[in-house]
Amino acid sequence: MNLTELAYLAGWRGVRALPRSVAGTLFRVGADRAHRRGGGSTTRLRANLRRVVGPDVSEADLDVLVRAGLRSYARYWMEAFRLPALSRAEILAGFRFDREDVLAADVAAGRGAIVALPHSGNWDMAGAWVAAMGWPIATVAERLKPEGIYQRFLAFRRDLGMEILPTHGGERPAFDVLVDRVKAGYVVPLLADRDLSARGVTVDFFGSRTRMPPGPALLALRTGAPLYVASLWYEPDAACATIEGPLALPGAEQGTLDVRVRILAQRVADGLAAGIARHPQDWHMLQRMWLDQRATPTGAGRPSPTTGQV
Repeated sequence: MNLTELAYLAGWRGVRALPRSVAGTLFRVGADRAHRRGGGSTTRLRANLRRVVGPDVSEADLDVLVRAGLRSYARYWMEAFRLPALSRAEILAGFRFDREDVLAADVAAGRGAIVALPHSGNWDMAGAWVAAMGWPIATVAERLKPEGIYQRFLAFRRDLGMEILPTHGGERPAFDVLVDRVKAGYVVPLLADRDLSARGVTVDFFGSRTRMPPGPALLALRTGAPLYVASLWYEPDAACATIEGPLALPGAEQGTLDVRVRILAQRVADGLAAGIARHPQDWHMLQRMWLDQRATPTGAGRPSPTTGQV
């Protein structure tokens, strides 16, 4: 077990042993220290949030937003470490989901649902809430190194009731399994605001070009299942989410499959942008995002170990 794995293990065990108020204070202090230090991750978050809020927001107001963003990101990690110790009742009470009736109808009808998510708020709590509702849920997780960390995150999510597929290295391609799960009536949430592969679809996002994963669009076109775009954010007492859609799926008359994927991926990007613009302080994007940005500074913005996409 290496030092990184030991650090994550200490987080899981140590943070759960603390009262929530104490843990929250410690993580907030850490976020404020990172803000004052202004390292690579903070610099990247500032650049990304500038794209979201536009040029008219003052540097002072942007600085306030960056500090709030770092505090939100710290809250996410604090809650992620504590999540395995929560009861079903605590998970249901700690998450508020608008339009619950829409997903409930999809599950009851057995048609499945695909939900494109941003790296905002607490997406782990969202998945845990779906599982706590008794709805079947499957998603993917990036295969991390070292393997020990990946296995711990895998066990963590499976213990919450989620089926987790590796992005690569599984018995079957993750996409093929997700097609089967959607057809079986599962809820399939997929993080969709940042491409980690070489297969990303170029879209317009806050006025500039970036690449996003084609998985949510392709899965919807392959299965015909409803595709929603989620917005996630924090309130003082709960993690929150809502969904927009289902998005209109482009038909065969609009072009080849590649063309239809690009059309639908842009609709996903537009939906994600609208949600992020409503709650920019809760968008945890500490990595390079747009094609015209310079490479991430050394040590900045390591990908979240919860990132999963196809």
